[in-house]
Amino acid sequence: MGIAWGSLLTVCVVSLAVGVAIVDLVAFALVGLSARVGVPAGDPDDGAKTLSPAVGTAVAGVCLLAVATIVGYGLWIIIA
Repeated sequence: MGIAWGSLLTVCVVSLAVGVAIVDLVAFALVGLSARVGVPAGDPDDGAKTLSPAVGTAVAGVCLLAVATIVGYGLWIIIA
């Protein structure tokens, strides 16, 4: 009995990439949802771009839908 090192490396790399992608998508969703706040943080002259509330909500929705799809696919792989 031996260890399939190539397969183990593939699982580790994919797990790391998906973990980073989920954290990034949730962070972008939070940025999108923060566009709904009436008074943005920071100075108006700090050079930061602001999103309209509708665009921020759309970005958050797309990001959270992508997270739900990734998690659902992972659960489907485990169960199937």
